Amino acid sequence: MAIDESKYTVVQKILFNTLSLLTLLLLAPYINRFTPPLVANGWHIDLLLAVVASFVVVYLLRWVFRPLIIPVFLLVCTVMVVNKFTDRYTFYNVLNDYKGMVQGNLNTKGSKQLDILSLYPRRVESYRDKTVRGMREKINFQDSVVRNFSVKHSLDYYDEYFYKYGKITRFLSLFRVINSQFKYVLDSRRDEYFATPQETIQNGLGGDCDDHSILMMSCLQSIGARCRIVLIKGHAYPELYCGTKEEFEIMKQAIITLFPRPAVKEIYYHELKGEYWINLDYSARHPGGPYLNDKVYGLIEL
Repeated sequence: MAIDESKYTVVQKILFNTLSLLTLLLLAPYINRFTPPLVANGWHIDLLLAVVASFVVVYLLRWVFRPLIIPVFLLVCTVMVVNKFTDRYTFYNVLNDYKGMVQGNLNTKGSKQLDILSLYPRRVESYRDKTVRGMREKINFQDSVVRNFSVKHSLDYYDEYFYKYGKITRFLSLFRVINSQFKYVLDSRRDEYFATPQETIQNGLGGDCDDHSILMMSCLQSIGARCRIVLIKGHAYPELYCGTKEEFEIMKQAIITLFPRPAVKEIYYHELKGEYWINLDYSARHPGGPYLNDKVYGLIEL
């Protein structure tokens, strides 16, 4: 039975209510990290459920003994401050998670790329083209150098969100490392050279768009992703398979949350027969960035 709290003054009640609200706001996104992504009709509702769970926790604390909210609030704040020095979940993550949820539900749109992949899929199924064959032969996701590089850098970022997004955090961490460190180097004007992923790694992540695509596809596939390379007029870029519409929505939410600066306004993708792919080009600041053009003439998938 709850303790009689009628003895508390108005000021004390206002204080307790304020601390309860602040505790709920801090606790909800942390609980959300351990809540599976839930999408209903395109709306992400997992944070809403986390808020409800936080409300229940706070309500039970107040029901047992209202002043308990004070040490609980101080404990939550202390954990956040300590986390700041250990590079874990902090006040910044709280703000970013709320911001990501709002953007995911209201602001950020999906932009389907209408091109030959969607209109005439059979035209990109042939591997007879010399460029397609040359690049395809260099893709290697089973090499130990590629695998070790990929595993190491898949753990560099976003580990605190692994319980929330699972393998997606590993894919996006690896994307961030490769795209932030890759440096463009032209091929010889005489010959088109396709570097193996091992060469690109050993060369310090330098090369042209072909080398970047081969590297990205090889590395991501070495840690369980499904990728492909799209050849367009004057360029090549890798794409990451997201899965179904619901899985694409979860990927979109992860990108919005994990790449907050600058805010993601649009996610560019290809879709055919319910399969969703997003752009991983080195020209994009985040996964799903804009495509350079839609003049597709080749497709490489293992």
